Amino acid sequence: IAFIVVLGVLIFIHEFGHFLAAKLSGVKVLKFSLGFGPKLVGARMGSTEYMISALPLGGYVKLFGDDPKEEIAEKEQIHSFLHQSVPKRMAIVAAGPLANLLFAALVFTGLFTIGIPQLSPVVGKLIDGYPAQEAGIQPGDRIVSIDGHEVNQWADLLSIIPKSGGKGLDITLNRNDRLVTVHVVPRAVTGKTIFGEEKKTYHIGIVPSDQMMVTREPVPHAFVQGVAQTWYVSKLVVVSIVKMIQRVIPAKTIGGPIMIAQMAGKQAQEGLLSFAFFTAVLSINLGILNLIPIPILDGGHLLFLTLESIIRRPLSTKKMEVAQQIGLIIIILLMALAFYNDIMRIIPQGQ
Repeated sequence: IAFIVVLGVLIFIHEFGHFLAAKLSGVKVLKFSLGFGPKLVGARMGSTEYMISALPLGGYVKLFGDDPKEEIAEKEQIHSFLHQSVPKRMAIVAAGPLANLLFAALVFTGLFTIGIPQLSPVVGKLIDGYPAQEAGIQPGDRIVSIDGHEVNQWADLLSIIPKSGGKGLDITLNRNDRLVTVHVVPRAVTGKTIFGEEKKTYHIGIVPSDQMMVTREPVPHAFVQGVAQTWYVSKLVVVSIVKMIQRVIPAKTIGGPIMIAQMAGKQAQEGLLSFAFFTAVLSINLGILNLIPIPILDGGHLLFLTLESIIRRPLSTKKMEVAQQIGLIIIILLMALAFYNDIMRIIPQGQ
């Protein structure tokens, strides 16, 4: 159920982006479908038929005049997709992925407004022989500030200490309602990034307590944080794709519908906040992946339109068809790999 809800919402948001941009551009929308294949249910309103189709892994918006082989009467060309200017067509194509990114930003905004549980900046324990222990930091100390920068949650430490470059830090602590300042010089250590690559970073040797806190933000500030979080996750998705191409990340990590369904179910069991966060992250993935310049994806269409704007004429129908066929093969291969990985994850492996 969680999988159906997530997929349905994200497909609707994506296709509604295309639909709204087309309507605002004066392009007639013939069909708005959630799913592919045979129509299950549908209703016509105005010039548009709204449908739910049999295959739920996607959706589409059928625009009037999007087939270069179709002859459009002169009086109807104002409502034809291919008779719009390149900027208008690019806006319609890009609106789907952008709608997914905007949706994610709004979900994050809601989460920051409601309040997301975060680790408090309270020291749980010290690692023997590390600078924090040598400087006199004690378990139970609450970190108030570092070099004058206010610390509100444990995540704030992760944006200061590892990036200190080994420079000495003045850390102000709240110890039994009394402020204490200590000077700590972070130690250089070699750790691994989330992609498994070795990276030099800096630690002082503290571990958080299990004390949690909830910070609620006013809507304007929450929106800024929501946009920032969307940008951060988007960069992470792009870097992950690059690392996969570079073979830093193995291809077996690619997941498909089965993995998404498992993750959706798990997040739903953990609570509404976790489920909403997962939905926002998945929406960003959908938006970014659709912008990859592979023919049949939105990014491929944007590439064609960019070339058209450079050469001042549309690409030939034959070249477009060949490119679409290549793009379809690439997508089918990626889907096959994703399904294979999903199946291999759930099949018990021999010892």
